[in-house]
Amino acid sequence: MTISGLGPHGERASAPEQILLLPEDIVKARAGGFRVAIVLHTFASDWAKQQLSGMIGMFGDCGVAVIDVVDCSFTPEVQIDALDRLIAEAPDAIVSLPVANAKVAAAHARVAAAGIKLVLLDNVPTGLLPGKDYTSLVSADNFGLGKIAAESLSPHVPEAGEVGVLGYEADFFATNEREIAFLKWMRINRPDVRLHVRRFPSLADAGRVTRALFDDHAAIAGLFVVWDTPSIAAAGTLTTMGRTVPMVTVDLGQDAAIGLAANNSLVAIAAQQPFRQGETAASVTVSALLGRLTPDWVALPGLAVTAENVVECFQTVWRRPAPREVLQMLSLVSPALQRAMPP
Repeated sequence: MTISGLGPHGERASAPEQILLLPEDIVKARAGGFRVAIVLHTFASDWAKQQLSGMIGMFGDCGVAVIDVVDCSFTPEVQIDALDRLIAEAPDAIVSLPVANAKVAAAHARVAAAGIKLVLLDNVPTGLLPGKDYTSLVSADNFGLGKIAAESLSPHVPEAGEVGVLGYEADFFATNEREIAFLKWMRINRPDVRLHVRRFPSLADAGRVTRALFDDHAAIAGLFVVWDTPSIAAAGTLTTMGRTVPMVTVDLGQDAAIGLAANNSLVAIAAQQPFRQGETAASVTVSALLGRLTPDWVALPGLAVTAENVVECFQTVWRRPAPREVLQMLSLVSPALQRAMPP
């Protein structure tokens, strides 16, 4: 699959297949005694859990010790403190998902200045350059995810209809790209549609902002939410308002998969591949630790998910069977067999 977007500095994407660790590379890594730390924006989402699982598994295969895993809870100050503490502990590499741009830029720059390899996930802080301030960025094709979401929602929106966009207020490369791509696709391919954009400052505000959006624009006939966790909050708010509106989002978390199978308001998902992305980030890190040049930007394509293919896509993303609620709603197994399945 092709990558639609460009990297934060206009880079063309490299495919994850270009970061291939051969058996002899793994032998060298195991002999290196490398130590790494992982600093994530949150542990709360299914996406984060899958990404972390992919990284830790690949690091384990390569004999690389993960000495710390930090949950920043979307708080720049927590991330800054964590990076400064880790710099003092001098791991060989840090994998970080920056929770903001300008606020955390100096702390991330200090990592590279200390001689520690820095691999970024999904976002690059303001002013940081590949090869100088960080080794590589590993992300989904977020621009492509926004396009998938727009293409998936369009058939559900009537002629001259109104569409709401629930974005993220923080200056964040991944969500910015999704919103830009969604709006661009709609303006080019559905010029009849009227777009209304609102942004939530934190996850706790997603429901409140959804209510305000629909209070101001009661005719909205479709909704795009930039990732699945706030989309669940938005759906709950709409239920309390007595509204059912076709919705699309990004990320195939368990709750989102169940909502898609239930055939309620969620009609499609543009899914990332976080487990595979985590494996790729770990492979990039190991390659850098072995002294190899690594691409400035490695990107993974998204998956277009509907109720018709949610089971297969869930297996691709999660590397395990779809939740029993999904299978039950799709009537893929009998109730008796469903009860016998492991949780």
